[in-house]
Amino acid sequence: MQPRPSTFSIAARDPETGAVGVAVQSKFIGVGAVVPFVSADAGAVATQSFANVAYGPDGLDLLREGHSAADAVEQLTSEDDDAPQRQVGIVEAPGGDVAEREDSVAAFSGEECFDVYGDVQGTHYTVQGNILENQETLTAMAETFEETDGGLPERMIAALHAGNAAGGDSRGEQSAALYVAKPEGGYDGKNDRWVDVRVDDHEQPIDELERVFRLYDITLLAREEPADTRELSGATAEAVTGTLADLGFYDGTPDGGFGDDERDALEDFRGMNNFENHSVAVLEDALARGWDDASGDGEDRMVDAIWHGLQRLDRK
Repeated sequence: MQPRPSTFSIAARDPETGAVGVAVQSKFIGVGAVVPFVSADAGAVATQSFANVAYGPDGLDLLREGHSAADAVEQLTSEDDDAPQRQVGIVEAPGGDVAEREDSVAAFSGEECFDVYGDVQGTHYTVQGNILENQETLTAMAETFEETDGGLPERMIAALHAGNAAGGDSRGEQSAALYVAKPEGGYDGKNDRWVDVRVDDHEQPIDELERVFRLYDITLLAREEPADTRELSGATAEAVTGTLADLGFYDGTPDGGFGDDERDALEDFRGMNNFENHSVAVLEDALARGWDDASGDGEDRMVDAIWHGLQRLDRK
């Protein structure tokens, strides 16, 4: 028999942005290669617990053909002799009347899944898990997704954190993944792969997934231009300049000012880290706004500060 990942996941959509995706954590290597299947023109499928990976493409095809999520779950499981050992959650992509239809979100948990297992649905999401520490893992995920502000990726990561904190996998942690599709959301608008990050083997995979997502966000996801920007000054300017000096981008003495030489150093930092998605002025503004909220040291502190400072700007 194939190994069974002990897994919890959320499939969800955002009707405001047109995004739909899956976030998942498992005591299983490379869970992102097994569980999440997402397409902006169809929806999201999370297949797990002795996963039948054919549920992914087949489920998305059923959604494209006009079947509801509930119909897709029924067809996939009714034709599978091993369905009692499977779990699957499906959410239709935003659009039309999906938000008004209860059958646009659906899940199935076979009676032969290993305890503790189950699933919980809301208007725009389904959470499911198996080999869990407790049922509170699922309710915590659902409640956190509903109560968290921010974009779909942040809300889904928050749901993973909440599920893990409530109990999570009874066997522990190993890998995590976040896959979100949005029409023309991919690199240069040439596909729908808006967010696609994975942590295949890590002691704290959800924490690492969030770190990688923030770096991905700064590098690849576009945001609206700000109406105004702040300049760095005082203690924050000195701290940022000192960090740029430690990283080899600045060879002067930090003095609390942030002029042409310091901005040249910030531009070099931007180029080295592929942050050209944002102008130097926007990065300076983000550092000024986000430095006090950031954690870590060196480059990690710079990246975290920029991410925090960009949160006031809507993603495109």
